[in-house]
Amino acid sequence: MYFIVLNIAKFEYDIHSLVKAFYPEETVRVITPGTDAWKAEKYRQQATLQGSITLGEREIQVSLPGSGNGREPSEEGTVDQAVRAFAGAAAIPLGIAYLGPEYKDMLKSLLYRCLCQVTGKELPWGNLIGIRPTKIAMQRLEAGLSEREILDFYKERHFVSDTKAELALDIAKRERQILSHLHYENGYSLYIGIPFCPTTCLYCSFTSFPIVSFRQKVDRYIDCLIKELDFVAEAFGDRILDTVYIGGGTPTTLEPIQMDRLLTALEARLDLSHLQEFTVEAGRADSITARKLEVLKKHNVTRISVNPQTMQQETLDFIGRKHTVEQVISAYHLARDLGFDNINMDLILGLPGEDEKEVADTLEKVKALSPDSLTVHSLAIKKASRLAKWIEQNDRSTLKNTDRTMAIAAAGARELAMKPYYLYRQKNMAGSFENVGYAKEGKYGIYNILIMEELQTIVALGAGTITKAVFPGGRIERCDCVKEVDMYMDEIDEMIERKRKLLLQL
Repeated sequence: MYFIVLNIAKFEYDIHSLVKAFYPEETVRVITPGTDAWKAEKYRQQATLQGSITLGEREIQVSLPGSGNGREPSEEGTVDQAVRAFAGAAAIPLGIAYLGPEYKDMLKSLLYRCLCQVTGKELPWGNLIGIRPTKIAMQRLEAGLSEREILDFYKERHFVSDTKAELALDIAKRERQILSHLHYENGYSLYIGIPFCPTTCLYCSFTSFPIVSFRQKVDRYIDCLIKELDFVAEAFGDRILDTVYIGGGTPTTLEPIQMDRLLTALEARLDLSHLQEFTVEAGRADSITARKLEVLKKHNVTRISVNPQTMQQETLDFIGRKHTVEQVISAYHLARDLGFDNINMDLILGLPGEDEKEVADTLEKVKALSPDSLTVHSLAIKKASRLAKWIEQNDRSTLKNTDRTMAIAAAGARELAMKPYYLYRQKNMAGSFENVGYAKEGKYGIYNILIMEELQTIVALGAGTITKAVFPGGRIERCDCVKEVDMYMDEIDEMIERKRKLLLQL
């Protein structure tokens, strides 16, 4: 376990995330004033340290300039004492607003350089810990900066590798072109969440419920979704609906008649004539049938997914996906035979027991199918997942994601004539890499970009979903629906009222 001792409760998330990126196999704990651990004599003695970063064998002390004993300075303003790192690292210049955004960035830079020196390694994304690294390039492109200036900013301010900086810039340029036809000021996108799954996969922590236990409640859940659609029709009737995305969970856990009822209600209440994309995550092969795909086709769904995560049967069995590789292949061909010409497949790199050999074999099987888009995820270890518990009891060394496995996936996408079009990162990702969406020309997932770049209001319906309202000037506000299905259904009027208070401000 590594301890991070902060003399002021500030920047805990950023500092914890950065340290964890260097020590992914370790438990990292932050200690701040007021916590039980802080009350120990050891930390009372350290509380008076001023402006320093000290790295010990199992402890990292980050002491910000202040009045000591964990209290912030008595006067607002600028830094009156430079924050210095060990081994002669540079200091935060005087005159930087104390504890402001620029101060935080500089503090992260100092800590990053310290950790690089101690561990002897650098991270591909440098000190960037946010999930949307392409936003940096997107914002600077909009501001008129040159590509060279943007690449230099990634490298000099955030220590991002040349390869990752070029990837982020390439994707940002493509995103701008893809999104150029969307209606930002008078448009919106719609997300509908179906929180049911056949089983819960080992790595998953999403809001999902076993369909076998909730089968008798699904019709009532759809009633609630339709009630939310009534509100959307009322509140956004004069706006243009650009994209619809039905995700989960696994939407195809719905029976054909249930999916038909939901999609019929959607068509009856909202104007879909301007839709640029209509996606339904068909998802797991064990939930896909010809009848369900026929319903999606009947309602003009333009994009679906058939997600294996891996094409290694042993791994599928281990992670709890109750289908075979053959079922994935069969479901894919079934969708093609029914006329779907925009099929995505998801893969996860870093799954237990998989190395370069297994990843290469999976890519060969995927290339033989030739999907229209491919989303490559780096395994993220979620605290609430069964995988996190498995790691506690087993050897994490079986989770291997490397530059080489990422390169194998990227090469496979190129051989399918795909280009990267969106990117995001998550906490605790294997290898500190990223998730990248690749697609053939004209098959890009518009909603995937929107959810990352936060440029358009997204109205989200269903248990565990989050609505994002984008106001003029870029300000973003959110409201969520409760995660528990029963509570969502019992309190549906309150869920709608939350949206009403937020969205009617637009």
